[in-house]
Amino acid sequence: MTKPMHRSRTLRRKKVRTPGNRLVTHFLKRKPKIAKCARCGNPLHGIPRKIPSIFRNLAKTKKKPQRPYGGNLCSRCMREVMKEKARNA
Repeated sequence: MTKPMHRSRTLRRKKVRTPGNRLVTHFLKRKPKIAKCARCGNPLHGIPRKIPSIFRNLAKTKKKPQRPYGGNLCSRCMREVMKEKARNA
């Protein structure tokens, strides 16, 4: 019987063939869902799908695009917001 912590589907199961030709199950953390634009809901490009412990160790430039609203809005929505700000200012 597996450990109680491995009985739920919180962890992803991956079948792995060992060098001794045994088939074993490795329990891995699931990937998070893809990041979405806060305005239109489209997927954001340039943001990796990594678990938080790995994401934390990435370089700052690898975590999100280096532009205004990077990691929050897609490029199309960011352009529209900047135009609205310029028009209202």
